[in-house]
Amino acid sequence: MLRTGELIADRAARLIAKKALVVLVIAIGLPGSLMLMASAANAQEPRDARTAASMTALKEKTAKLGAPKIEGTEAVGNKLVPVLYFGSTKMNDNFTLVDEVAKEGGPGMAVTLFVKAGIPQARAAGGDEYIRVATSVRLAYGIGRAVGTVMGSPALDSIKAGEPYFGEVEVLGTAYITHYEPIKDASGETIGAYFVGYKK
Repeated sequence: MLRTGELIADRAARLIAKKALVVLVIAIGLPGSLMLMASAANAQEPRDARTAASMTALKEKTAKLGAPKIEGTEAVGNKLVPVLYFGSTKMNDNFTLVDEVAKEGGPGMAVTLFVKAGIPQARAAGGDEYIRVATSVRLAYGIGRAVGTVMGSPALDSIKAGEPYFGEVEVLGTAYITHYEPIKDASGETIGAYFVGYKK
């Protein structure tokens, strides 16, 4: 009889130990999981009020023009690229909107619209280029606008994945605090990118 009582006590002790272990794992794991989830959420949130406000303005102004689309090709900055439209407004070499948003954003704010250009060389290398077709960014020494120049990393990887990018980026040799977002057509395909940023 004593043997059976010892077995029951032993089983009860093991059961209590297992439950205590489960509670301990949950107690340690839950806060860690919540911290990771919060960290991941913050990675996709704008960290800068100036770029967030300018991005909102850029997207609102382009949305008022109509849905984004690609129609035809033309030369921009010595490159043959797709023509980006919002509604019936052609954006290639159209600087009115980008200059307006840049001015509203305050000193040092730059604004660009990129178009996705699937050139054969880029496709062979495993990707597309994103070309500036409307921009307030100037070339060195102010000799003209930086149309026809390409988006660089690390923003490029996020845009190719259809995700926004926030952070510091060197744009034609100058450090900017930036915010990039994909431009998607009615089918949800990424056809370009919005950019706002100010000199660091």
